Amino acid sequence: MTKPIPQHGLGHLRIVLSDTAYIGPGRADLLEGIARTGSIAAAGKAMGMSYKRAWGLVQALNDGFGQALVISSRGGAAQGGASLTPLGEVVLARYRAMQKKTEAAIAEDVAALRAQISDISH
Repeated sequence: MTKPIPQHGLGHLRIVLSDTAYIGPGRADLLEGIARTGSIAAAGKAMGMSYKRAWGLVQALNDGFGQALVISSRGGAAQGGASLTPLGEVVLARYRAMQKKTEAAIAEDVAALRAQISDISH
């Protein structure tokens, strides 16, 4: 019995814009999680990372782009929260668009390489 080959996506597209400004799949997933949950902590937890790590990535994104991609307010009675700024939404949307275009551009080559993988599980 052979195992099906997982249909993995593109992998790791990392867009480096400067020495400090870059975005890759992890940062994009974190931005997406913050947009979805309204929380840095919840987005990080969903990705299996600590709040400290998630907050550090948010700070690196904000610092790297020279302006906020994510804004947050402290907890307490209002429970705090986080959201993407308009720039954060643009960065995330552009990155996801680049992922899709790249995946489409290399799909034929990826399929050809997958066809070369020997099934050693039998």
